[in-house]
Amino acid sequence: MIKTLIAFFMLINPFALFLYLVPVMRKLKHKAYCRMLFEATAISFVVYVIFLLIGESMFTKVFNVSFESFRIFGGIVIFSYAYHYIVKGEKALIHIRPNIEEIAEEVAIPFIVGAGTISLTILLSHEASWPLGASAIAGILALNYFIIVGLKWLRDHIQHRTLRIVFDKNLEILLRILGFFLGAIGVDMFVIGVKNVFFS
Repeated sequence: MIKTLIAFFMLINPFALFLYLVPVMRKLKHKAYCRMLFEATAISFVVYVIFLLIGESMFTKVFNVSFESFRIFGGIVIFSYAYHYIVKGEKALIHIRPNIEEIAEEVAIPFIVGAGTISLTILLSHEASWPLGASAIAGILALNYFIIVGLKWLRDHIQHRTLRIVFDKNLEILLRILGFFLGAIGVDMFVIGVKNVFFS
């Protein structure tokens, strides 16, 4: 369970999300930015709880997809995210929309909720009871929220433009380093899934 939660946090990656949200940060005041991020976090939590409760049964019984297929697919997706982090680094992928609610939805899906984290949520449903799993996800999402708000506060209080650029560059370096660890977790998930399918 601990490995799954670590992978979950690294895949959400508050440092990457902070960099992606820089264009939004420039358009919104601090209070509006925090409200948007809170709404995105709340939307994400609801989606994760739904998959925690019915995700596996929906896919295994309705679509007849085995759990190990999720593990293998999740590993591939996580590895692809890691590759993207390492090779491309920071990319501003979110476009400004006039409505804060629309921005919150765009941040929630696919930046907080994605194929990799959904696969990990279904994996978590195997490893823990749903109240424990939901509590763990809530804790990770709360930590993600406070890290991003904290990074924004730090960046807002850097007055010199050069220092602000250095701050962003250091976060991008951290993002690339985290990509290596995330890639290793993705490969591990893939290998375990293949072993369980072909050698169990």
